[in-house]
Amino acid sequence: MSALEIPRAGVVGWPIAHSRSPLIHNYWLKTHRIAGVYERIAAPPGAFAAFAQSIRDGALVGANVTVPHKEAAFAACDWLSPVAGELGAANTLWREAGKLCGDNSDVVGFLANLDESAPGWRARRATIIGAGGAARAVVAGLRSRGVETITLVNRTHERARRLARQFGDGVEAVSDVVDLSPLPAHALVADLVYVPLRTPLIDAAAALGLRVVDGLGMLLHQAAPGFERWFGVRPSVTAQLRALIEADITGVVR
Repeated sequence: MSALEIPRAGVVGWPIAHSRSPLIHNYWLKTHRIAGVYERIAAPPGAFAAFAQSIRDGALVGANVTVPHKEAAFAACDWLSPVAGELGAANTLWREAGKLCGDNSDVVGFLANLDESAPGWRARRATIIGAGGAARAVVAGLRSRGVETITLVNRTHERARRLARQFGDGVEAVSDVVDLSPLPAHALVADLVYVPLRTPLIDAAAALGLRVVDGLGMLLHQAAPGFERWFGVRPSVTAQLRALIEADITGVVR
C-alpha cells in the first residue's frame, strides 16, 4: 500500500496539543493492525473552512472536531445526521460521494459511559451544571432515555434559559447554587471533565457515598463511531485502553 492509499484522519481544534484522541485512535489502529494515520491538526477559527474543504477533496477520510469548531463544522456540512441537526454541532466528519458529512457522537459517548460505569441507571429528574455544547448533548441523551424533568444551572442564567427554550417542555433553567447534600442515596453524579480524573464534583459526591461517573469514558466511547466510519472496524473500549489514557493524564504508568 502506498503512502497515498493509507487512510488519514485526525482531530482538529485550536488549541489541540492537549488532545488525547491520537492515543485512542492509534491504539485501535495498532490493535486491529490497520495501516492508517491519525494525528492532531491545529486550525485557528479562520482556517476551518479550508480544513473542511480538504476532507471534501479527499486529503483526509475524516476528522474529529473539538473546541472551538463544532458549530463551524455543523455549518460546513453538506449532510448532517439527525442528532447533529438537533444539537447544532458536529464532532465527527467524513466524506461520502464528494460531500462533507457530519455527526455528533457526544450523545452516544455520554450514554455509553453511564451504561458502562453505572449499569441499570434510571432517572426521572436530572440537574445539569453548564449550558454549552456538551450540555446540549447531555440534555438530548437524557431525554432519549426517558428523563422527564431536566434543570439547567449556569453562571450565565440567560444562556441556560436559551438552552431550555431550545428543548422546550421538561427543561428548565434556574440560578440556584448546586448543593449535593440533599440528594438521595441512590443519586448518580457524573462529570464530563476528565482532566483531572477526580474532579471536585466527583470527590464531593463520593464523600457523600453517591455513585459517581468520571468523564474519561465519554471521551473513549464518543471516539468509536468515527473510527468505524474512517477505518471500517468498530473498536471496543477496553480496560487496557482506559489504563493507557489514565496513565497519560496522571503521569503514572501501572
